[in-house]
Amino acid sequence: MINDEIRAKEVRVVGADGEQLGIMGIREALQLATEASLDLVNVAPAAKPPVCRLMDYGKFRYETQKKEKEARKNQKIVEIKEVRLSATIEDHDFQTKLRNVIKFLSDGDKVKLTIRFRGRQIAHTEIGQRVMERLAVQVEDISTVERRPKLEGRSMIMILTPKQ
Repeated sequence: MINDEIRAKEVRVVGADGEQLGIMGIREALQLATEASLDLVNVAPAAKPPVCRLMDYGKFRYETQKKEKEARKNQKIVEIKEVRLSATIEDHDFQTKLRNVIKFLSDGDKVKLTIRFRGRQIAHTEIGQRVMERLAVQVEDISTVERRPKLEGRSMIMILTPKQ
């Protein structure tokens, strides 16, 4: 709350440079703020009496928005990249998929490995599990297994995360 929005009768006033100006009535505090061409901002409404500070509120809001924007810019959003394999994958195709997985992990993204079993392949899920384990062994120096291979319906899913 700022200026006329403050409803307390008495407030503890802190100056623009941080010095204590003491406890005074809301009218006096508002008069002090207008003389200094600043705003009276309630910084601790739960205190007895509430603590108000003299500051340029527009400048304060601008600086906090700038800090929040900078913080958002610096954070890394982790994406989940999906790589689909086959239970009957050939060696060259496996190497291509492996290269993609390594690239995704080095970029800092999680990788979701999926094998879809078609037709009678569902009777031999251990073949698909071997393919996933083989890929996990290939990238174990740059990743950790977040989720072991697990069969969900006709798909087997495994999730790898990059090591820090």
